[in-house]
Amino acid sequence: MTCRAAHVLGWIALLNLAACGGGGSTSGGSGGGGGITPTPTPTPPPPTGSFYTAPAAEALSVADVQKVLAETAAQAHADNRPAVIAVTDRVGNVLAVLRMTGAPALAAIPKAADGSQQDIQGLNVPAEAAAIAKAITGAYLSSSGNAFSTRTASMIVQQRFPPAPSTVGLESGPLFGVQFSQLPCSDLAARLAPGPANMIGPKRSPLGLSADPGGFPLYKNGVVVGGVGVSGDGTYGFDPDVLDVDSDTDERSGLAGTVGFEAPLEVRANRISVDGTLLRYTDTDYASLTSLAGATYAATVPALGGLIPVTGYYPVAVVLSGAAYGSEASGVRPATAAEFTTSDAFVLSDGSGINRFPLRAGSDGAEVGTPISALEAQRILEQAFSTMAHARAQIRQPLDSRAQVTIALVDTRGVSLGLVRSPDAPVFGIDVSLQKARTAAFFTNPNAAAQLLADPSPDVRSFVPAMRSFFADPSALTGQLALSARAIGNISRPYFPDGEVARPNGPLSRPIVKWSPFSTGLQSALVLSNLGQHLNYVTGASGSDTPARCSFIPDAAPGQNRLQNGIQIFAGGVPIYRGTKLIGAIGVSGDGIDQDDMIAFLGLNNAGVILGTLGNAPAAVRADSLIFELGGGASARLRYVSCPFAPFIGSDVQNVCQGL
Repeated sequence: MTCRAAHVLGWIALLNLAACGGGGSTSGGSGGGGGITPTPTPTPPPPTGSFYTAPAAEALSVADVQKVLAETAAQAHADNRPAVIAVTDRVGNVLAVLRMTGAPALAAIPKAADGSQQDIQGLNVPAEAAAIAKAITGAYLSSSGNAFSTRTASMIVQQRFPPAPSTVGLESGPLFGVQFSQLPCSDLAARLAPGPANMIGPKRSPLGLSADPGGFPLYKNGVVVGGVGVSGDGTYGFDPDVLDVDSDTDERSGLAGTVGFEAPLEVRANRISVDGTLLRYTDTDYASLTSLAGATYAATVPALGGLIPVTGYYPVAVVLSGAAYGSEASGVRPATAAEFTTSDAFVLSDGSGINRFPLRAGSDGAEVGTPISALEAQRILEQAFSTMAHARAQIRQPLDSRAQVTIALVDTRGVSLGLVRSPDAPVFGIDVSLQKARTAAFFTNPNAAAQLLADPSPDVRSFVPAMRSFFADPSALTGQLALSARAIGNISRPYFPDGEVARPNGPLSRPIVKWSPFSTGLQSALVLSNLGQHLNYVTGASGSDTPARCSFIPDAAPGQNRLQNGIQIFAGGVPIYRGTKLIGAIGVSGDGIDQDDMIAFLGLNNAGVILGTLGNAPAAVRADSLIFELGGGASARLRYVSCPFAPFIGSDVQNVCQGL
């Protein structure tokens, strides 16, 4: 068996990998060249064995939530900055919202660099919505292996990484665009409901993920159990310069709320590096906080403020206890043997034992001829899960931890064909993995242009001619080109190529003078109406909420459009082909973007070798097959996937995506 074949067969014998050694000059290959076609082999058994330890069943009690509220309010009171404070559990259930007397009712989103308003830039949003979004962000971005705050989020979603005046010319943040996930219109996000489903998650966020300092994860015994978010300074923005140290009262109050529920020191963001840069966790520290010894709930309510209901999130002003992540009540639980054959798998459940996203065959036989079968769906998810279980994590501590992600599979209509995750993957990746899969499937679909042109928004429609001009092809977005999530991300940056400030914006982005984390381009334009509908519902201006379907493109099937939870514009999703026919896509999210790319691309490749019936897009039609002339003798190409150096635990094999 050759070293390449040993790798392709998806861990039949891991020791073979170590024997293969390195080789090649880079492991960041696009996966678009070489033309090597692996020979199908007999089907190996499904992956077996246990690779992960599930987090302990910890949860916030009523007394815990009261303690968080009291400590947060005590710090805000000491700083003379009354605030709205929200506490959530790990899957996004809002357990309390406290409005301190005198707290601002609204938080202002900054305008664009040129002073204009685009999408939600320049708007005032309810302070309780901002606080909830911050708390959810702290909970969703964190795990037992990494603790990320909203300041961490700010650092990784901007037009350059790290963001600072002195870093002009660097590429955009690794999670550029993730703020437009967990959207209130998402069909994946659970909404408040009567009965046992009331506590299932992941719940939606009123503003997506937040980049405004003041949101932190909460931990018990090393296990993330929720988040706290604070909105009191009247703004809802981001930190454009990580090289200075800010004095942010929302952040001080939020950090105070974590006392007794601190993230373990070794997993905080400032212990985790991306591309050689340490991330930021907070610009304040525990030693600078006021004394919290006398902070009690009894001394807080009603003396400093009171609980307030929030429509759609927190209907009754009573402190609640949180769901224990991993339990049926939380909606994220271990898979049964009948649901998924691989040990350690977790799935989403409805609170009564029913898998919300079970394995199933594609719904699109009328369009594709032979849709993905349930068996093929199972094999793809198994092989992607196995690739993850042997991959070295980027964002987890300690070093050489295994990657933990969520993996989603869709057909060409965007219908889920299965969703599976590792036990402790960050919760944000659940929604994002589905977004990535749908993004790759949509933009590779022959109907993409027609569906965007049928959107009622002229802003959304304007991106089609922009794409066609960029590609110098009047038929662009009609299925001739296989577009991965990474490729879509390349052309969704405010400069193309990414970071080259003398260049114009990509065709799916706003120009830099109108761009911000609140207005990224097509991604934000597609859901602007949804966000407006939802905020009107939250404030009581409307009695109707936005539907559980993002965007207003036409249905691909009754009640189902192809972008039901929005699009995502960072790496980790690739289309699936049967020969030269698009039949679906796979999306992965939860670790470094190169890890996400590799798990999707290589997992699909390995499943294709086993099945002999499907696989990655043919190399000739992948996005990285095109070269764009930039003028002045310069040129660039899109990337399809990028895989990490020496990605596997116990192996020094390199170039794992090259030639596939």
